[in-house]
Amino acid sequence: MTQVSNIVGEVVPNPAEPPRDCPLCPRLVAYRRENQALYPDYFNGPAPSFGDKDARLLVVGLAPGRKGANRTGRPFTGDYAGTLLYETLIKYGFATGKFEARPDDSLKLVGSAVTNAVRCAPPGNKPETSEENTCRPFLKARLDMFPNLKAIVTLGDVSRRNVLKTLGLKASAGIPGHGSEFQAGPYRIFNSYHCSRLNTNTGRLTTPMFEDLFARVKAYLDEAA
Repeated sequence: MTQVSNIVGEVVPNPAEPPRDCPLCPRLVAYRRENQALYPDYFNGPAPSFGDKDARLLVVGLAPGRKGANRTGRPFTGDYAGTLLYETLIKYGFATGKFEARPDDSLKLVGSAVTNAVRCAPPGNKPETSEENTCRPFLKARLDMFPNLKAIVTLGDVSRRNVLKTLGLKASAGIPGHGSEFQAGPYRIFNSYHCSRLNTNTGRLTTPMFEDLFARVKAYLDEAA
């Protein structure tokens, strides 16, 4: 089945995006069917990556939210996490247009892209380790398709561990926690707390903390240019 990706200028199909009816994870398939029955107007499938095919920056989340990307079909679109993420990307020149939490808004990523380690929405927003392992080849293929990629922002330590495993490194490699920065193969990794409403409402992650990390990413990429 042809999978249409939101990566600008990309030819489809490709190994970096699972098919809309991906059968690989039984629990996620069952949850997808449950959501299809409850919300037939939702996207209800693996949320394809979004952004610029010449991206120098990739932001990696964990998985789509049930009423976020699972509803709209675009990563971090439809719930609060996307508001903070995309407004920050706009502020630091990684995006243009206006984010309106819908896939047909004017938002365009510039030199950046966004994806998830697990492409299907999991129950309770928590994918199982086996599901992370099963979906990892798609993340690896996606990384391989960015010829200019220099920096990766991981949103949360689970995302960080998945990226490291994708690069053939131990999950314990690098430094955990918000604001950590380290080299992993050819990429500079910047780790952030996830920009979820839970983290922002509790003050675990503030807008200045999040923006400071992307300011560092921009400085790194400007120096590497």
